[in-house]
Amino acid sequence: MSSEKPLSVSVAYGDVKVEFSGSPDVVFRSLHEFISKEIPNIELAKSISVNYSLNDLVQMFKDYIRFTEEGPRVWVQDRKLSDKDVILLQLIAGRAAHLSSKGSSEDMSVSELETATSLNPKTIGSRLSELNKVGAVERRESEGTGRYKVTTTGIHWLHTQLQKKFPKGAQASPA
Repeated sequence: MSSEKPLSVSVAYGDVKVEFSGSPDVVFRSLHEFISKEIPNIELAKSISVNYSLNDLVQMFKDYIRFTEEGPRVWVQDRKLSDKDVILLQLIAGRAAHLSSKGSSEDMSVSELETATSLNPKTIGSRLSELNKVGAVERRESEGTGRYKVTTTGIHWLHTQLQKKFPKGAQASPA
């Protein structure tokens, strides 16, 4: 009769959680098999996945957005940005504020965008329509009004555009 005590091991790797129990030898083999087979697959899937975290957004757009008492805002000083750039930056600022718990929602209405950006509501509506057609923003219905949020594609596109317009050495310093 074996006096070996059962061993229980819980492993969490990202969103994957597994539990192994049994003899130490069986648990060790199972754990080794999991690590050698599953982690490379998880890493491979991660290499083609795109999901911008708060840290990613801050690093990518720290020269362009700020959290103020009035809410998240585009902060561009003397840079010349298109209306599309300003709208996307405002939506990105809203997402960053939401992820940091400094904002209640990442989506915004045309009137909220008008207040935040000082752009003409007709201009905002036209640019949102264009951005929606190319997949840079997503329109959501909310109690009869449209609300808009930036998409992952929109974040990537704007980051690429801003890098072209303002190469690292040519960026103005933030206030």
